[in-house]
Amino acid sequence: MGRIIVIMRRVLIIVLFSFSLVSCIDPFEFETESFENALVIQASLTNENINHQVLLSRAVPFEDSISAPERNAQVVVRDDSQNEFLFQETEAGTYESITVFAAERGVKYLLEVITTDGVTYTSAPESFEAVSEVTNVYAERGTNDVGDEGINIYVDGVDPTGNANYYRYEYDETYKIIAPNWTSVDFKLTNYEPCNPDNTDPSIIYDLEVVSREEEQQVCYKTLSSQNIIQNSTANLSASAVDRFGVRFISGEDFILSHRYSILVKQYVQSVDAFSYYQSLENFSSSGSVFTDIQPGFLNGNITSDVGDEKKVLGYFEVASVSEKRLFFDYRDFYPTEPLPLYVNKCVPFTAPLEHVSYCFSGPSGGNPCAQSLIERMNINLISYVDQNELGEECAGPYLVVARECGDCTVLGSNVVPDFWVE
Repeated sequence: MGRIIVIMRRVLIIVLFSFSLVSCIDPFEFETESFENALVIQASLTNENINHQVLLSRAVPFEDSISAPERNAQVVVRDDSQNEFLFQETEAGTYESITVFAAERGVKYLLEVITTDGVTYTSAPESFEAVSEVTNVYAERGTNDVGDEGINIYVDGVDPTGNANYYRYEYDETYKIIAPNWTSVDFKLTNYEPCNPDNTDPSIIYDLEVVSREEEQQVCYKTLSSQNIIQNSTANLSASAVDRFGVRFISGEDFILSHRYSILVKQYVQSVDAFSYYQSLENFSSSGSVFTDIQPGFLNGNITSDVGDEKKVLGYFEVASVSEKRLFFDYRDFYPTEPLPLYVNKCVPFTAPLEHVSYCFSGPSGGNPCAQSLIERMNINLISYVDQNELGEECAGPYLVVARECGDCTVLGSNVVPDFWVE
């Protein structure tokens, strides 16, 4: 499925960039303005036959940590034959086309958004002319630009049209997680009452069993999407084909490589205007993750409001062709004898007293030199069962346990095998 590339959620300073692009890329000129509640429009239309998405939100200041989705807007895409593709809000701020459709080469498309305050936001007509195919995605063991050792992932591609010069990439990476301290059984805590109604009784009320696990918790999968802007240009080369372009570097010590890893790389062929817009966004961003972190401002792209500068808008409506390819590999393909990368937790088994004094006990507590009880940790799902504990050390309990993620992979990922997964 196509992905909306610009997901800018917070704005620290409003910076208005204006640009004039002709046959070459010119740098953006900018001026600083005060913060305003700008509409953020995130939209990419591709030649994939899918339900396309438009994301709407409001730029929020530095001190706000929660994005503000734009609700109840009217969203439509029109082509140059006046065919309309209506969008409906499927969740807060997310608008999806009611019908499945694909952008066609040479056809111009226009995005229109009408917000609940009656303001209309309209994009410039956009189209795509060039198509480029990803022919190979491959991994090699090597180093990055600063000498760190790991895995480089490269892309090759061909341009049958001879017109593709500007590219943007994004990827989804999926990796297998195997819980190192998984056992076939775990705790089942029920009827837990930490505050005994009888405040003269220090004991707590609970039922505890060690039972067989009811769901898969040993092997899981996690999918993450690229966050940085990744671009490539062949404009100054004799051929427009993409050759050995690096889209991802993973440190050899990264936990995500520990078992099996897959990456789906998508290559978008951009217009010169779109390339310049994203390039400027990357250049002026102070963060390596421009999609979700605080932004230095907003770019004035190809979308305007019907009331001019009175209602500012951040975003770029992009129409592009896209090609994709998936790669799988195992850690042992590149590290046949080396130890696996360290897990996200050291996963050292430990113990603690099973019970604690009732929270409502009114008698003398006598102090408690021991750590939080196992029952308390079970109640908030912090630990996994390892084994019976037969050690008699101070503050020992009847069980050996580990941090939850060491015995239950669902803390870190999903136990549902992805549809595309191949062993």
